Amino acid sequence: MALNIVLFEPEIPNNTGNIGRLALASGSKLHLVKPFGFELTDSRLKRAGLDYWQHLDVTIYESTEAFFKMHQHKEFALFSSHATTSHWEIPFQKDMFLIFGKESIGLPKSLIKKYNTQLYKIPLYSKHIRSLNLANAVAIVVYEGLKKIN
Repeated sequence: MALNIVLFEPEIPNNTGNIGRLALASGSKLHLVKPFGFELTDSRLKRAGLDYWQHLDVTIYESTEAFFKMHQHKEFALFSSHATTSHWEIPFQKDMFLIFGKESIGLPKSLIKKYNTQLYKIPLYSKHIRSLNLANAVAIVVYEGLKKIN
């Protein structure tokens, strides 16, 4: 397993489907933390993941607390537009957990505060946007990580 992609409370099925496809392509594992903004049977999720969804290594958690309890001793990198450190500075390791928040509001403030030394952002070079699409952000980080650990 190369990396672990974690989506906290994903809201848009197309993003989750595309990220699932990315996880499979990159040899990563996908972790989905409830509640979701859609049903896992949503046709948009399946369409975005195409025929690959059944091959995906995915784990579902009932809550943020359940996720952190199970993985409390793992290496994390969390992503937020509120971070001051660039994703280029992440000390990537195999099996690291890359944690992304929900599309509408990102990560909860409590996690941003608790994990502030493990908080990163993808630099934006335009003042006209506030964030990237979640699927694009995950792709940028995953392939940067693969470049550094391989």
